[in-house]
Order: sequence, then C-alpha cells, then structure tokens
Amino acid sequence: IAGKKGSGKTKKILSAANEASKNPSNVVVFVDYDNKHIHSLERDVRFVNAGEFEIVNDKMLLGFFAGMLTQNYDINVICIDGFKRLIKTPLIETEWFFSRLEALGKTYNVCFTMTVSEDIENMPEYVSKFVI
Repeated sequence: IAGKKGSGKTKKILSAANEASKNPSNVVVFVDYDNKHIHSLERDVRFVNAGEFEIVNDKMLLGFFAGMLTQNYDINVICIDGFKRLIKTPLIETEWFFSRLEALGKTYNVCFTMTVSEDIENMPEYVSKFVI
C-alpha cells in the first residue's frame, strides 16, 4: 500500500489485518514501529512492536521475519506498517529485500502486506510491481 504521508495507508492496512483475522484459518501478525495502533486491531491479530528490536536495515528486518516464521509455521498473513521507518534505508537500496521477501512468502505460504510512504511513480519497478 503506497502513497504520501497522510493518504490513509495505515487505516487501510489496519482494516486489511482485521479483515484477514475474521478467517479462522488465518494467523495474522501486525508489525509496527511503535504501539500507537495496538488498540485498533482485533484480539486475534498478534501485534509486534518491531521498534523495540532496534532494526536498522532491510537485512535485519528480513531476518526478523524469518525468525518469526520459523518460530510459528502457522503464520500466513504479516502486515507491516511504516516499512521505510522500520528499515531506515532508502527505498532505492531495497531490491535485495523485496526479492528475498517474495521468496520467503512463497516458501512459507505467507502473504505480506506493507505500507510504504512514497508516490507510486517514484518507486523502483521492483517495488511498484507489488503495489495494490
């Protein structure tokens, strides 16, 4: 989910996480950089404040997700709010991350949804092909 700051991305991803949690076969995790939206999620959505783990780049974030999935094979939906705030890396330098995240999703049958504060027309092609 892409767009400028204030365009409603967080509202959309919160809604997507809550909607996914209505399906009893889904195990949904919502990853954020702070606790601001914890009370906006349904009880069945597992909330993770990734800001507590001092993630500083895309490689650390991918390792974070891999560790999460090896700990719980039932997770099949991961929603990430504030991707650029989490990785603290320019979007143009994230091709490796998106390639590996796509592979991780296929290997573990996980749907990743994230918000990215960026105009779609300014995104690298390897990111914009995932924009909904």
